[in-house]
Amino acid sequence: MNKLGIIGGTSWASTALYYEQINKGVAARLGGLHSARLAIESLDFGPLAAMHQAGDWDGAIRVAVEAAVRLKASGAEGLLIASNTMHKAREAVEAATGLEVIDIAAATAERIAADGRSHVALLGTRFTMTEPFAREAYEQRGIVFHELNGHWRSEVDRIIYEELAAGRVVRESQRKLKTLITELAKQKVQAIILGCTELVLAVDARANVLPVYDTTAIHARAAVEWMLDDVAAARRKAA
Repeated sequence: MNKLGIIGGTSWASTALYYEQINKGVAARLGGLHSARLAIESLDFGPLAAMHQAGDWDGAIRVAVEAAVRLKASGAEGLLIASNTMHKAREAVEAATGLEVIDIAAATAERIAADGRSHVALLGTRFTMTEPFAREAYEQRGIVFHELNGHWRSEVDRIIYEELAAGRVVRESQRKLKTLITELAKQKVQAIILGCTELVLAVDARANVLPVYDTTAIHARAAVEWMLDDVAAARRKAA
């Protein structure tokens, strides 16, 4: 099994979801008492979030790179950034470590394209919703984004930073997100991308008027596939 390094704490609430889902995925595939070989750098999100708000992306990327270098030193053979927004650091992390970073957008875009959907709404931080780093993998597969208006972009961003990233799920915010998804369904949107790893805490991916793609779950499954790639290859060879 390949050892995976996770840059987490961005926030701790979604990192906990990754830890559970990756371990359950490995156990389901291998059976018995098997669990995932992981190293986790859980960052203090407070200073990092302040860098986001100040536009200090050089500082935020430096924090991610330093965490990735420590993970490589611990024996990690590949990396996962447990945050859509912090994928802004993906290329710098790969360049600094020489390790593959499992791309959350590429994994999600592949799933959406395979399902034959091409007109989606992306919910996330305002950076993820508007900046090219988060959109390129989707656009390369012909997926078109339905743009949220300024009010909804601000409200989704607020819910993430003020509530979900702190591990708080507020019922009123859950209702607002359900209202947003209902509105988007009326505007011919084919699916919703939960483009923030905490959004699944407030949005039921299984009970909505539109198909909902949970990037946390999709990313975790891609991580399991990567970790067990050598196991699958060995089984194919034996067969």
